[in-house]
Amino acid sequence: MIHSRMDFHSPALGMGTSAVVLYPQQTDGQIGMAGGIDLDENGEPRVPVLYLLHGLSDDCTGWTRRTSIERYASAKGICVVMPEVRRSFYADEVLGEKYWTYVSEELPALINQTFRISTAREDTFVAGLSMGGFGAMKLALNHPERFAAAGSFSGALAVAERDYTEFGHAMPARIWGQGLTPEAGSVYEPYFEGVEQGAFPAIDDLNALARKAEPGSLPRLWIGCGTEDFLLEETRAFVRALEERGHAHEVTYTPGAHEWTVWDEYVRRFLDWI
Repeated sequence: MIHSRMDFHSPALGMGTSAVVLYPQQTDGQIGMAGGIDLDENGEPRVPVLYLLHGLSDDCTGWTRRTSIERYASAKGICVVMPEVRRSFYADEVLGEKYWTYVSEELPALINQTFRISTAREDTFVAGLSMGGFGAMKLALNHPERFAAAGSFSGALAVAERDYTEFGHAMPARIWGQGLTPEAGSVYEPYFEGVEQGAFPAIDDLNALARKAEPGSLPRLWIGCGTEDFLLEETRAFVRALEERGHAHEVTYTPGAHEWTVWDEYVRRFLDWI
């Protein structure tokens, strides 16, 4: 695999940011590695892409530092893109940066311009752990036309119901404007344009989105969680919403807590499954 760290300017964020990209190459003579690149009918590379999203406490290097994702991806001949979104919950933050615009619009365009990957829906995938599992499902439910499949590993899938002040008192206010009522004419008022006080953004309410989506309209969904994970009930609630609406999905519950040994196994299974 070609292991590349990209450092670039993001107009959506108004600042520089980073992403780690794994790109397949022929592995002839590379001990312990398997894989290569599939070619289409014209002899051109046909490289699928997986957007692999990090959790609340990680950055764009987390997956490559703590799992064997490079080895797994090499065997599949798939490009893996790992962006950095800080503690944003993949949202256009009310008092922060536009990470949803970045990850849903700007980043895919940049990757398509920079790497020789397939842009077909059937070759495009998204997955993530914890906060990244939420981000993956958010992308799959809001842009189902773009992805063939999506995976959530110990996903924080019920952000509309959880009190996230426990992870930092400013986080819900910064991201969603919760608890803030800026006075008319204050310096903060422009940031709250279109934000309904006390309401949760519809694009972030995954259970409601699942119940509204037409059966058969979503990508294939793979959902896994450890049986000792503190987010297990959020996962089960999301699965119930999928079942109520009749959406196709694969569910895996395995022993384990909120930990990398679980996610390393899940990302390997997800790559096998897709």
